[in-house]
Amino acid sequence: MTPRGLFARFQDNVLAGRPGLDEGMLGDGTVVETPFSPEGHRRFEGRDAVAAMLEAGRGLPVEFEAFRRVVVHETADPDVIVAEYELVARIPATGRRAAGAFVLVLRARDGRVAHWREYQDVGAMARAFAA
Repeated sequence: MTPRGLFARFQDNVLAGRPGLDEGMLGDGTVVETPFSPEGHRRFEGRDAVAAMLEAGRGLPVEFEAFRRVVVHETADPDVIVAEYELVARIPATGRRAAGAFVLVLRARDGRVAHWREYQDVGAMARAFAA
């Protein structure tokens, strides 16, 4: 699968209420980084560590509704894309809707995610979950 195909599958998974990265997208050496996340939640290495992180995130009280303003940039390396997007979510308990901006650098290897580095608008996310 190409980097664009992996990103499209991620979008489909998220909107279907599944973990964004599914088992078929992960390689043995997959690395997921979210540099702006709290300490201890910034880097996950290997299929098992990434799968555990994704499973832990399933308990979030949020429903993702749409990807907006999606722009995918090709790079000089055919295995790498940069994607910019907003993710729209609803908090079922409150009915509140919010959107957060993301930038993703995705490297594929052998049709799987080799490296996923995601920069999130953590301030917007914190405000969305605030009471």
